[in-house]
Amino acid sequence: METQDVIEIFEPPMCCAGGLCGPDVDENLLRFNEALITLKKQLGSKVATYRYLANQQFEKFQANTAVMKLIHGQGMSALPVTVVNGAVLNQGAYPTLEDLLSAINGKGE
Repeated sequence: METQDVIEIFEPPMCCAGGLCGPDVDENLLRFNEALITLKKQLGSKVATYRYLANQQFEKFQANTAVMKLIHGQGMSALPVTVVNGAVLNQGAYPTLEDLLSAINGKGE
C-alpha cells in the first residue's frame, strides 16, 4: 500500500488562510499557492497539504518541536516553515514546486 506524503506549512499571522486577501498581494505567496495547486494536480491523493497560521492554529506550532525551536531561536522571522514528512524543508521563505517535488521524490534516499 502506498503511503501518503504530508506537507505542512507553518505560516506567519495573516488575515486569511492562504494570505491572498487585502490590497497588497505577496507575489511569493501567490507563486507558492500556484505551486501547491500544481502539486495537487500532479500527485492527487498521494500528497496531503496542511497550512497553519500562527494567529489561528498556534496549537499546531506548539505540537511541532522543530518549528518551535526555530521560532524560539529566530522569532517570527523563521516563518514560514515548510515541513515535509516530518522533516523541515526550509524556513523564512516559501519553497518552489521543484523544492517540494524534490523533497517528496528524494524521501528514503
